[in-house]
Amino acid sequence: MTEHEFLFEGGSTGVLLIHGLTGTPNEMRLLGKGLHRAGYTVYGMQLAGHCGSADDLIATSWEDWYESVRVAADFLRTRVDRMFVMGLSMGALLSLKLAAEQPEKVSGVAALATMFRHDGWSMPLYTRLCFLLRIFKTLRIGRNGFFTEQPPYGIKDASLRRHIVEQMQAGDSAVAGLPGNPWWSVAELYALAANVRRRLPAITAPCLLVHATEDDIASLKNNALLVQNSVSGPVQTLWLEDSYHMVTIDRERRLVIQRACDFIAQTLGANTLAHDVKPAHLVAA
Repeated sequence: MTEHEFLFEGGSTGVLLIHGLTGTPNEMRLLGKGLHRAGYTVYGMQLAGHCGSADDLIATSWEDWYESVRVAADFLRTRVDRMFVMGLSMGALLSLKLAAEQPEKVSGVAALATMFRHDGWSMPLYTRLCFLLRIFKTLRIGRNGFFTEQPPYGIKDASLRRHIVEQMQAGDSAVAGLPGNPWWSVAELYALAANVRRRLPAITAPCLLVHATEDDIASLKNNALLVQNSVSGPVQTLWLEDSYHMVTIDRERRLVIQRACDFIAQTLGANTLAHDVKPAHLVAA
């Protein structure tokens, strides 16, 4: 484990939490605390190259990010009998990939604000051409290029948004992530997205899809609905009406926690979990 990860010891059901591109385990911490209050063992992992400088991130590939997920999953599985995986934004893609490639390890997957592409309503037009960045990277062009997300930065709650922006601008990426998206890392995200898109039909585990109807970073139609229409396993959905992209910390975070707990309980069955968890209405406060 790294210094920025967290492990909350609980019952025999574990939950692996995966943050997004340029993000940190902190964006999964509230969800982790809620799951832990429900009785689960929770591991909030750190992706390779994250919580450092932009150069640290650029030096890693999507294969490195996925390898860190595989290592984290193996670590958690040594402590629990069954494991769920939940990811935010790019973390949702990594969660889906793990479910597709290691179905024997994953009892269920929650894809939160899934992001195959930057096509939300706040994204500038040039982000729709991000597929070109894969060509730029192949040609070794634009290594130091960045694009910065626009207000509201994935957060509908204005006071919370101000706080997060202040943390990002303070320069400690381990707290609130990097303030911008390196072009080459976005190119890696798009390569990961293409890989996961092809693997979606292989996913047979139950899925919970959580997405804001007004997601400012990644649209519901081209991201969450793509998963819903492509996976082979049973799907539950939660479409949020009062949040933007960062659903684990925004206005409806308590609802997200509750539905995540309900999803696990319903997937495994009440009898299996009777000794392990508390009722969902007690964990989302």
